[in-house]
Amino acid sequence: MSGAATYPRRWRRPPQIVRDRRWRIALQIAILVYLVLAIGSVEVNWARVHDGLERGQRFAMGFLQPDFTSRWRDISQGLVESLTMTLTSTVVGVAISVPIGIGAARNLAPRGIYYLCRGIIAVSRALQEIIIAIFFVAMFGFGPLAGFLTLSFATIGFISKLLADDIEEIDEAQAEAIRATGASWWQLVNYAVQPQVMPRLIGLSLYRLDINFRESAVIGIVGAGGIGATLNTAIDRYEYDSAGAVLLIIIVIVMVAEYGSSYLRTFLQ
Repeated sequence: MSGAATYPRRWRRPPQIVRDRRWRIALQIAILVYLVLAIGSVEVNWARVHDGLERGQRFAMGFLQPDFTSRWRDISQGLVESLTMTLTSTVVGVAISVPIGIGAARNLAPRGIYYLCRGIIAVSRALQEIIIAIFFVAMFGFGPLAGFLTLSFATIGFISKLLADDIEEIDEAQAEAIRATGASWWQLVNYAVQPQVMPRLIGLSLYRLDINFRESAVIGIVGAGGIGATLNTAIDRYEYDSAGAVLLIIIVIVMVAEYGSSYLRTFLQ
């Protein structure tokens, strides 16, 4: 068939960025020298390393012999806070992300709205969760409210960015077919965009739910509530057996969420 796609029969080497062999060798030597100098600039306190290995051994022994009973009240309270923050922040963050993601799609939004939404995404993605948590803790004090706001803010940047990219990559033939019927902008989004990006949005939301739970354990260290605060307290008190129990609970919940989300994504697709 004359219209059939033709495929290359021989392997061709991809084009090289630096074509001159001498320059390539010089760059490799420069990278090697930089790595050697960078490693040499690391100051290692071997006495502190020795003490750290002993503490690490005690922590590992506590992890192998976890204590779920001594601080179970604190662990259960922190776990409930983390799960509550995770679920609510994901729902709120996704709900806010959808209009921002649509506004950040170049093929759907006017230029002014596009730049505004892209700016919101850039600000959300530029700040790490721990920095945002410190800011909200300073504003609203210690507790799960700061954690909820932190995770919601981070979810907006994550979901909106990927959703906007997916919308810009939709099949334009389907969109043109909807436009040819005289459909309004809302009908275009509902009948041409939504069916193409909805499976991806559901998968991203489940993935972000998993991320938010893990992040809730991190931001709790700076006072944003959750299981991270309990873990930090246990480590500060050298209660490594209780800290091991907290880590095991986190691992189990993340594994359950991972397998559950994988099954749900397969079922939805």
